[in-house]
Amino acid sequence: MSTLCYIEQEGRYLMLHRTVKENDVNRGKWIGVGGHFEADESPEECLLREVEEETGYRLLRWQFRGLVTFLSGDGVTEYMHLFTADKFVGTPSACDEGELAWVEKERVGELELWPGDRIFLQLLAENAPFFSLKLVYDGAGKLLDHRLYRYPCNAEGG
Repeated sequence: MSTLCYIEQEGRYLMLHRTVKENDVNRGKWIGVGGHFEADESPEECLLREVEEETGYRLLRWQFRGLVTFLSGDGVTEYMHLFTADKFVGTPSACDEGELAWVEKERVGELELWPGDRIFLQLLAENAPFFSLKLVYDGAGKLLDHRLYRYPCNAEGG
């Protein structure tokens, strides 16, 4: 399980360009900030810890926006808790996973993104209510299928 947060400020998202780790599944991609749960953490505890570790910022206001289920195509399933945040304090610090940059929300789509990220970033742009999104990839990073459930949910799946 993991968290991912898109920190917002003045019409921009804080994006992380994953460039450091050689065998990083996200290498070369732009994503929000976050990471994997440690033992006994809640989604919120993971969110707060990961954001501070990767950015130097301490979140003061955040919102749980959705749950994203990734099927990677190689037998791994990841449950990612998606957040946005718009109030924080702290001094920015270098990230050991790549380069942080503030990117205009309208320009995020020009970046090297996972295909499924484009789906949930559009939902964030639309200020969609809480959602659950299932993304099915092949083993090479190609998006094969997706399923979106919007809440409140109905028998047809949203």
